[in-house]
Amino acid sequence: MKIVIVGSAPMSTDLFNRTVEIIWELGLSDVINIREMNDESYKMELGITENPALCIEEESIDFRDVIFQGIIPEKAEIKSLLTSIVGWEESEWESCGTGGCGSCGTGGCH
Repeated sequence: MKIVIVGSAPMSTDLFNRTVEIIWELGLSDVINIREMNDESYKMELGITENPALCIEEESIDFRDVIFQGIIPEKAEIKSLLTSIVGWEESEWESCGTGGCGSCGTGGCH
């Protein structure tokens, strides 16, 4: 899965850094790639009218969607979004801590 943070600094950088922190905290750095961009054609394609925006892409099913735009969500909201996307319950990521629990053998959490 890919996360694309769209917009220009400093707001997009703040959202990017906040999202990276949550990805690492949840042990998802092996399964989620994240990047920043400020491409006008990408914005038009997805109908982005406000910056910054957080977009999710999944190439395997040809999926792209804008999740947030015009705001920088709180860390708890980003964490909730990511855990719902990967199908975890809140208790699973709370019990795993930051280094992954090792239960799936991937070095990450579940």
